[in-house]
Amino acid sequence: MLFENIKRLTQEVESYPIDNKEQLEAFKNTYVSRKGQIAALFDEMKTVAPEQRKQVGQELNQLKQLAQQKFDAAQEALEQNATPDALAGLDFTLPPVPNSLGTRHPLSKVREEIIRIFERIGFNVSEGPEMEDDWHNFSALNFPENHPARDMQDTFFLSKNPDMLLRTHTSSVQVRVMEHQKPPIRTLSPGRVFRNEAISARAHCVFHQVEGLFVDRGVSFKDLKDTLYYFVKELFGPDTQIRFRPSFFPFTEPSAEIDITCHICKGQGCNICKGSGWVEIGGSGMVDPQVLENCGIDSKEFSGFAFGMGIERITMLKYQIKDLRLFTENDARFLRQFESV
Repeated sequence: MLFENIKRLTQEVESYPIDNKEQLEAFKNTYVSRKGQIAALFDEMKTVAPEQRKQVGQELNQLKQLAQQKFDAAQEALEQNATPDALAGLDFTLPPVPNSLGTRHPLSKVREEIIRIFERIGFNVSEGPEMEDDWHNFSALNFPENHPARDMQDTFFLSKNPDMLLRTHTSSVQVRVMEHQKPPIRTLSPGRVFRNEAISARAHCVFHQVEGLFVDRGVSFKDLKDTLYYFVKELFGPDTQIRFRPSFFPFTEPSAEIDITCHICKGQGCNICKGSGWVEIGGSGMVDPQVLENCGIDSKEFSGFAFGMGIERITMLKYQIKDLRLFTENDARFLRQFESV
């Protein structure tokens, strides 16, 4: 019975017409593929008597080679014949389509401008992993176990025991720097962060931050204010005003929100600043002594300040962009507006 099937399939393979890609695909599925008829005959080898297996095996291999050779030859012939057909509809007298060059993304422009401003006053750039552990993202920064940021609805957790997550801020990079570098430390940590938030004109689950850290002997809140005064006036212009509002962060004490005069309405009041004339751009404060101790730095000898800002928020203010979602929609019309910036 098996010999008859081999003979039948050999005749079918030899006479099978292959004139187009559809017939080629059908031939492959019927005979060449792992689920084809030839493969099924190999599965029947276990039913063949031991004294006949050698002969049956030889004939099956010949059939398999025949089918594969016919498939390869037909495929090559169709590919060679397809080239003229593909070019037949082209009009080579038409003028070429010019290449459309892109431009730098506004977030990249602002990120680099921020880095240049702080480099002029001695800050270097540090980077860290986007997938973090609980210690560097929360525990070392004084986040208590019941803090809302540790909830699944606020943070993208990747695993438990040990806790791994997508970092919620670039403060984790500052922890790594303090663990491996002795003061004085003056570093800037830009990067992408992730929070479980609904996407809207003012919020996104993926955005960018830049955080700064300065640790040395005798660092005071005045040093923090002077640094941020310099930064704001360099980035937004000398007429920009800045104010500090008392706030709370687990990793700084005292802490303050950073506000600047609205760059869209020039402090007169608009829908972006909700009529107040002020817009928050970030948070700041003196590094909590416990955070220094957690990172192996003697808090009795050293002190420091830290600050953090959202690059999207700064970019929106600088270029008067009213919808945060435009940054990630990859619309060339939006990006081309920044070619001359």
